[in-house]
Amino acid sequence: MKLRTLWLGLALTLLSGQFLCAQSAKLAQAAQSGRPPFIRTDAPLVALTNVRVIDGTGAALREDQTIIISAGKIQAIAPSASANVPTSAQILDLKGYTALPGLVGMHNHMFYPMGGQMYSNMGVSFSRLYLALGVTTMRTAGSVQPYADLEIKKLIDSGRMIGPKIHITAPFLEGVGAVTPVMHELTGPDDARRMVNYWADLGATSFKAFMNIKRDELRAALEEAHKRGLKVTGHLCAVSFREAAEMGIDNLEHGIMVDTGYIAGKKPDECNYGSQSAVEAFLKLDPNSGYMADLIKTLVARNVAVTSTLPVFEAEAPLQAGIRRPLFEPQVLSAMSADARARYLLARARIAPDSPAGAMLKKEMEFERAFVAAGGLLLAGPDPTGNGGILAGYGDLREVELLVEAGFTPVEAIKIASFNGAKFLGQDVRIGSIAIGKQADLMVVKGNPAAKITDLENVEIVFKDGVGYDSEKLIRSVQGLVGIR
Repeated sequence: MKLRTLWLGLALTLLSGQFLCAQSAKLAQAAQSGRPPFIRTDAPLVALTNVRVIDGTGAALREDQTIIISAGKIQAIAPSASANVPTSAQILDLKGYTALPGLVGMHNHMFYPMGGQMYSNMGVSFSRLYLALGVTTMRTAGSVQPYADLEIKKLIDSGRMIGPKIHITAPFLEGVGAVTPVMHELTGPDDARRMVNYWADLGATSFKAFMNIKRDELRAALEEAHKRGLKVTGHLCAVSFREAAEMGIDNLEHGIMVDTGYIAGKKPDECNYGSQSAVEAFLKLDPNSGYMADLIKTLVARNVAVTSTLPVFEAEAPLQAGIRRPLFEPQVLSAMSADARARYLLARARIAPDSPAGAMLKKEMEFERAFVAAGGLLLAGPDPTGNGGILAGYGDLREVELLVEAGFTPVEAIKIASFNGAKFLGQDVRIGSIAIGKQADLMVVKGNPAAKITDLENVEIVFKDGVGYDSEKLIRSVQGLVGIR
């Protein structure tokens, strides 16, 4: 059996190498012909005709519209029957397709789990996959290779690399007890202040506090970041959500799934998440009364946003849970290297049928619905970590689908994943919705996601600043690379 497995792995590696060589040859031919290999259209004036529009604001879908794109911006939107289409425009007849705003991923990373608590940047594959699957803007929400992230952003912004617009988050602000050696452990409040100022000077625009940070360290980081007009988010544990909100944190990651304030006997500055008693207490939380209801009131009153990251939790839930289904399984597996694929499939096979992860996911969904109903700002992102099943782009689309499973309408879910993120970033006057004068950052999908949310998976063209990228070509260019580069 071991020998058979070895030969199978070798065969997969050889096939992957042959595919990549073939792809390289095709790209070289395209370059020699002068045709940009991944661009569907870069015409200075483009008309998207006969397309239905979900504008990202939460407004109802509009049928049979024409969108005029010029100089990287949306110049006009009108019913196709009355639209004035310039004779010089390149016309794309999109009957049967839907245009919606490019997604604004708020818990996205350039890194991916490599096994053994190690993580490494996927600068090539993730940059292309994010853009190919509709993410036109993203926040890194924590970095393990910050210099690489900053340089990738520069390359993309200068047009020398393909990818979304990136808002860089500094290295994790983690306390003693980090789960991975790729994170620096803070030595105290002064160290937290030093890190904030050092990385802000280098170009980081936000910070992320992590599980073992202590209250005095978090308070110091918040003070320094806020002095510079920068925001702090957190995947917390030792510090509870309520404590962080009262200190003035701007955003909390993952939702109540990772909070610890409800755990009986929790000690200050101690991370004790994950025990059997904690899980039992979590599943008893009620969004209409008690701890969860009071927390929601506190978060809304203090304008603390929450980032939904449902895919990373779904990936840990058993298939029998009623929600869990393989996420774009063939596409995701083919994007992985042989090693990454083997690690993920093994991790998935080890999920116990009686795991409470499915019930916990549903409880998190209840929290998110109640938070929004109370007036809270919900953001969205996939968090491509966990057991390796969540990949750039694919996870972002699955997040929108899971928001619909949580009880939001498709139009509401799309707003959460686009406009809300732009609003939090202070970029909603430029991106986040389809509107005249905004940057032409939008995705074109076959079908109607407002009627069938899984049509969102049929991405064909993604416009970023008016340039239309071919999704399929971008995806094919990185087959077998996730887990390598």
